[in-house]
Amino acid sequence: MLLQSLAALDLSHEDIDIVVLSHLHFDHAGGLLSAWQEDAPSTLLFPNAEFVVSEDAWERMCHPHARDRASFIPELQELLVASGRLQKVSDLSSLGPAYRAHFSEGHTPGLLLTEMDAPAQLGGPLIFCGDLIPGAPWVHIPITMGYDRFPERLIEEKEALLRDLLTRGVRLFFTHDPEIAIADLTCDGRRYRAVHPLEELRT
Repeated sequence: MLLQSLAALDLSHEDIDIVVLSHLHFDHAGGLLSAWQEDAPSTLLFPNAEFVVSEDAWERMCHPHARDRASFIPELQELLVASGRLQKVSDLSSLGPAYRAHFSEGHTPGLLLTEMDAPAQLGGPLIFCGDLIPGAPWVHIPITMGYDRFPERLIEEKEALLRDLLTRGVRLFFTHDPEIAIADLTCDGRRYRAVHPLEELRT
């Protein structure tokens, strides 16, 4: 699906310079690998890209808990190291001033949420919400996922982040919402909501 989305923009995985990973669960990092074949090992795509991941997320992959061990792709760790292009970071300063890192521990250690400046047609600054806020329904503070490591901590992290984003007019980019790609954030004093949704990035 990722390769198809790139092709729709006349790009291939070989054109990508940097891949920023929110964390290394299979549904967020599996797109780094070639399509599964029964009699062939997976290979690492994006041969010209640096792979950026937080130090804590990398440690979690290397030393998973029994609760989330099945969420990691065993061969991916070795392939990333062998590439010689893995960056384990504590911030996004290497990407330049247009990028800002936010970290969360409630879903998984070292979850990296990337905030970036965005073109005017996307409404200004934008944050990739990862699994802290996977879709529009999760903007409501009490809602969490069964996969979350520490739901109460996640709720506190989410509330602090949304308060900051609302103040600065940052839009939300969802990773798991089947209908909404991007939305504005609003609050009526009691409840946060995703409004003015954009269904596709290409408009």
